[in-house]
Amino acid sequence: MGVANRLDLTLRLVQGAGQVSVSELSQRLGVSEMTVRRDLDALERQGLLRRVHGGAVAGPPREEGAGFAAREAWQAATKDRLGVAVAALVEPGSRVLLDAGTTTVHVAEHLAARAPLTVAVLSLQAAACLADRPGIELLVVGGRSRPGERSLVGPLALRTLESLVFDCFVMSIGGVHAEHGWSEFSLEDAAVKQAGLAQAARTVGVADATKLGVRAFGQVAPLDAVHTFVTDAAAEDAATHPGGPATLKALRDAGVETVLAR
Repeated sequence: MGVANRLDLTLRLVQGAGQVSVSELSQRLGVSEMTVRRDLDALERQGLLRRVHGGAVAGPPREEGAGFAAREAWQAATKDRLGVAVAALVEPGSRVLLDAGTTTVHVAEHLAARAPLTVAVLSLQAAACLADRPGIELLVVGGRSRPGERSLVGPLALRTLESLVFDCFVMSIGGVHAEHGWSEFSLEDAAVKQAGLAQAARTVGVADATKLGVRAFGQVAPLDAVHTFVTDAAAEDAATHPGGPATLKALRDAGVETVLAR
């Protein structure tokens, strides 16, 4: 696993659990405790978590959007390839619900080429990306902006989603596991994803290969709730992503179409 991938997953594991030990992170990531300590120190220097004896705790972001901004630069090229692959699956004329997350901002960049579209967004970053694009009718789902992420969550977001129907839900995900299905690090984000799944005729899941084999805190849905899953080709490499091949097989066995962006 590359450094950027590892930092991304480490941060999300700490944020999801609130507090994680070095030994647990070492087991989850398959790296030495010394490597974990270096990564935690690097994340602390960026103000994204706080080191404590034996591990780390999630800290408040330095400013709204700081957590998103830090992760946005990680794996940017991979995320852009995922964005191209997902956008190609969206039919012009569709009503699309676009999830929050660093990867879906790249999806938003490429959706403009699929216009005309009606796109409802669950993040402020995606809204800024799609605002004033020709052929894009933009809807911003109401809700509370989650500090550090600017994802739109809470009762208002859920009520808004329940009043709409979509042809396609583009769902980013924190973890996908062969046995435990789709999961997310934030319970609020998990609830919004469940609402999106219920209101869409078709769901396209998207995540980079580091999320395969991961079981995050909040359960979202079983594997067969998603129709198509887009990830990067590194998911096939067991040496760098031990959970990748087994998760891909489980997805295919569950009837989920898998697309590998190269």
